[in-house]
Amino acid sequence: MDQAKHPVTNLAGRYGHPLHPALVAVPIGAWVASFAFDLASRFVPGPQFLAEGARWLIGLGIVGALAAGLVGFLDLFAIPAGTRAFRTALAHMAINLAVTGAYAVNFAVRGGAGPPGPVAAGPLVLSAISLAGLTVAGYLGGELAYRYGVRVAAETTQAQGYHSADKENS
Repeated sequence: MDQAKHPVTNLAGRYGHPLHPALVAVPIGAWVASFAFDLASRFVPGPQFLAEGARWLIGLGIVGALAAGLVGFLDLFAIPAGTRAFRTALAHMAINLAVTGAYAVNFAVRGGAGPPGPVAAGPLVLSAISLAGLTVAGYLGGELAYRYGVRVAAETTQAQGYHSADKENS
């Protein structure tokens, strides 16, 4: 278990400071915002700016997902194969790859100067399905960190943060 707490390389972040959780904020935020733009495009006059903004947010999310995925892949090497944590990590990775692929298709479908108007139903539904998959993958990521302690500092290290300053100075 201690093996999964340490990075296989500092490219994934140093001990107690993994990069993967920080990097996932980019695709999550971009894709949630793109969905909000998609929905808003159906309720405002002149929605083309929202539709175009949603497309570029999807593109930003794809780039962010690739960066987060590369660092997450490095973290996978720290997890002992054949364990429940490893199987959970594989499912987490597979779902995220599928979600990123779906967003790449969504980005391509929206390409070019389409007719002005709200986001079409097809790309909107694809975004909703992709967000559902992202939610499942995020849940599994939470399992890895909070249940199995992958890349989380050991409890002895964590305990140092709970010593009062008075005890440290005496």
